Amino acid sequence: MANKPQPSPIASSASSTIRPAAPRGVTIASYLLMLGALMLVMWEHLLPGLLCVCIGFLVTRWFARLLASGLGRIPALARRPGSAQGWAGVVAVTVVLLAPIALITLGLSQAREYIVDAPDQYRELLDYTARTVLELRSKLPVEIAVYLPEGAAEVQRVIANYLRAQAGSLAVAGRAWLHGILFSYVGLIIGSLAAVAHAPLRRLPLAEQLHRRVQTFGEAFAQIVAAQFWIAAFNTLLTAIFLLFVMPLWDAHLPYTPALITLTFLAGLVPIVGNLVCNSVITLVGLSVSPVTAAACLIFLIVIHKAEYVINAKVVGARTQMSVWELLAVMFVAEAVFGPAGLVAAPLYYAYLKKELQAASLV
Repeated sequence: MANKPQPSPIASSASSTIRPAAPRGVTIASYLLMLGALMLVMWEHLLPGLLCVCIGFLVTRWFARLLASGLGRIPALARRPGSAQGWAGVVAVTVVLLAPIALITLGLSQAREYIVDAPDQYRELLDYTARTVLELRSKLPVEIAVYLPEGAAEVQRVIANYLRAQAGSLAVAGRAWLHGILFSYVGLIIGSLAAVAHAPLRRLPLAEQLHRRVQTFGEAFAQIVAAQFWIAAFNTLLTAIFLLFVMPLWDAHLPYTPALITLTFLAGLVPIVGNLVCNSVITLVGLSVSPVTAAACLIFLIVIHKAEYVINAKVVGARTQMSVWELLAVMFVAEAVFGPAGLVAAPLYYAYLKKELQAASLV
């Protein structure tokens, strides 16, 4: 008797047969377990790990399919069913897991000169800050100017006192960053391995319902990431053109332009609020050059925001069926409850909730 073929590790896990309706209690239990898991992620600060699970799963699944289509054309593998998919999965997992390590190693090797030049960069930044403070002292009323430091030595003393007072918080923040990086890489491992795992031939009712919940969450994540990535890329492109080409035409050069462009993209990945923070930073840097430069930056950023409303309506609205007011309300509530992590999780969680409600024909 011929062995029953195993399902492909990179094929869709949906069964071709009609699934019987699960008991109502099982469905409710799956919703409660999913809700508990998502809340546990927020309470235990595991959001970086969850995001990396989703990223690892999607990237590995996409890369494995790409490799399988190429390896399937090799005659030796084409004659052996499943060989191309198996090798594609192994290669995809290896690349996804080794790529972050390679990038970190490359970044540290290239950052050696920056570390050596750090004292000079610190003095340069300190002098720049002192000049900005002195310019503000000369422009502000005397009643307000007396509260500003008088020069580089005073700025250095204020910064040193602040760092000394916040030493404990900085140490805790450093440990939190290390834990976040560790959880992120573990999440990447879990997601990449889950992407190439063999789907079981049959799932029991609760496992089937949990699989549906996780599958819906993954779809919401893919929609949010794709939409926000294109919005951030659009915003970064316009900002780079403005800072690198338009501003020099007016003989206005903003300091730290590469850092501002990078910040624009990273902050743009956080919907709405990230752009507001980034725009505030760019305007303040423009104010350090001149009030006219700050006004030009502010006008440009307002124009970008108007364009982003169109992009949001076309991209985010089409992919997630979320309006701007819904997203803002959810983000403000999530930030009040969970802090900065809530800002990142709110669009994803709300998109998942809305997809579940739509699947149940409730909204």
